[in-house]
Amino acid sequence: MLDVLTQKIHDEARQGEAYTPFINDPAQYHKKFYIESYGCQMNFSDSEIVASILQNAGFGATRNVAEADLVLLNTCSIREKAEQTVRKRLTEFRKIKQAKPGLLVGILGCMAERLKSKLLEEEHLVDLVVGPDAYRSLPGLVEEAEGGQKAVNVLLSREETYADISPVRLNSNGVSGFVSIMRGCNNMCTFCVVPFTRGRERSRDAFSIVRECQDLFDRGYKEVTLLGQNVDSYYFTPETGDSSLGKATVVVTFALLLEMVAKISPLLRVRFSTSHPKDITDDVLHVITRYENICKYIHLPVQSGSSRILQMMNRTYTREWYMAKINRIREIIPNCGISSDIIAGFCTETEQDHQDTLSLMEYSGYDLSYMFFYSERPGTLAQRRYKDDVPEAVKKRRLQEIVDLQNRLSKESNKKDQGKTFEVLIEGDSKKSEQDWMGRTSQNKVIVFSKSGNAYKKGDYVKVKVTDCTKATLLGEII
Repeated sequence: MLDVLTQKIHDEARQGEAYTPFINDPAQYHKKFYIESYGCQMNFSDSEIVASILQNAGFGATRNVAEADLVLLNTCSIREKAEQTVRKRLTEFRKIKQAKPGLLVGILGCMAERLKSKLLEEEHLVDLVVGPDAYRSLPGLVEEAEGGQKAVNVLLSREETYADISPVRLNSNGVSGFVSIMRGCNNMCTFCVVPFTRGRERSRDAFSIVRECQDLFDRGYKEVTLLGQNVDSYYFTPETGDSSLGKATVVVTFALLLEMVAKISPLLRVRFSTSHPKDITDDVLHVITRYENICKYIHLPVQSGSSRILQMMNRTYTREWYMAKINRIREIIPNCGISSDIIAGFCTETEQDHQDTLSLMEYSGYDLSYMFFYSERPGTLAQRRYKDDVPEAVKKRRLQEIVDLQNRLSKESNKKDQGKTFEVLIEGDSKKSEQDWMGRTSQNKVIVFSKSGNAYKKGDYVKVKVTDCTKATLLGEII
């Protein structure tokens, strides 16, 4: 039955309306918009949805803020620093607006939903405040703001997934594309503001996901990254109306969705982010091993190595349980790259808790980590329940120890790859030299190698042998 469903979804993806590529011809548009994105990959994906909505309303994109009629900041509320960055940018836009009185400035995303009308009160140059589930209303809100009214829509939705909107690929390299498969989060980690700014979890229908991935591949893209706050809890029940599927209810889990996307073509690489340790299943791990084009890389945030702190964070697993999950990944996918998120200095964290985090990092042998010290976010469960009692100096010192350890682990991991050969997807020029290519291995490691003596181009797959490394990058040569 699952094979029938899979084939049906692929057939409908091919028969569906094609996604039209974004052509920014100034003659097509009577106004221009400029957008900046902050925070997670989901925000950057949302900006592509916003661009599509605005394009249909007659706005063309520009990379020059000075020529824009509408300036948008797609914001993040996960840490205080991100909000401070946005406020700083607003003060810079004030000068532009003074020179161009008709310019509209809007705040989108998580910060817009969290602060709502407060933004309009404190930041007088802000004309629009639009939450993550209200982007369809942007054209109407722009008209409202053009009439001199402050425009706000931050209503959350239990249904909105933007499944029917074909994203405009902003600043794309033409090789890799992001595809959102779900929105919101149900986990209620005590430190996190996402459930309050993005609402409850809902999965996008599998037909539209496969269709978007198929379209990207047809347009020359070689890699897609499936995005969600917690991709492993993806859950979709198709309304097929097809007697060939029988009367039984067929559920598309994340493992099945991953397989459907992988079957588009063996030349289309598939990545995904982010996984919650409690939800990633053996089915997902086995699908990863079964398909060569599903990358052997899992981002598995731990946040803390202390069971006591994990309980306070409402992560729903212990230190030992997480270590067992690492063991299971290594057992089923021996060559899997693993990265993590780590928070230093959460409420009541002791030196022993901190040491537990360091030892768990050693045990897991992360290739890469995203590391931060705890930043209390208003409205979260932690802010209401716990005192933020670890001094900032202690937080920073512990964070530095975590960073130092991860730098060592990353260097050790990269050294193990010396002498090995990997299939690499060329993503473009190296940041440091146009004489070198840059790509990534299946394990998500960046590798740089010389262009000389070969006729490869961006988007090609090449075999590269690792000859040297730094803590952040592999260095190699094409063979």
